[in-house]
Amino acid sequence: MSEIPDNLMYTASHEWVMDLGNGTFRVGITDHAQKELTDLVYVELPDSDAEFESSNSMAVVESVKAASDIYAPLNGKVIETNSSLEDNPELINESPYELGWLLVLASTDNTDNLLTPEKYKESIG
Repeated sequence: MSEIPDNLMYTASHEWVMDLGNGTFRVGITDHAQKELTDLVYVELPDSDAEFESSNSMAVVESVKAASDIYAPLNGKVIETNSSLEDNPELINESPYELGWLLVLASTDNTDNLLTPEKYKESIG
């Protein structure tokens, strides 16, 4: 069974969102997503200051199986990326919720459209 922390919010496309306060949100892919992708070998992150609309592609992760787009969970501007992933994309497999986070977004959106941990658990069966 995939790990689904109770302190995060989720998207149907398997991104997780942590509210850091002050309109900033850390974003990554879920344990379920990294297990489906298997061994990650490359991560393409956006530039800091890039702006995205909710549900638009903002990053790419590539595994030995496939490349997958990562979608913006909220409208926002990238204020930080996890540079550790450039040389160590496997951090996402090893620690998707801690060391393997992707980026931090600044957003004024509310999070009502995101899934609760319970709803995300239901969505992945």
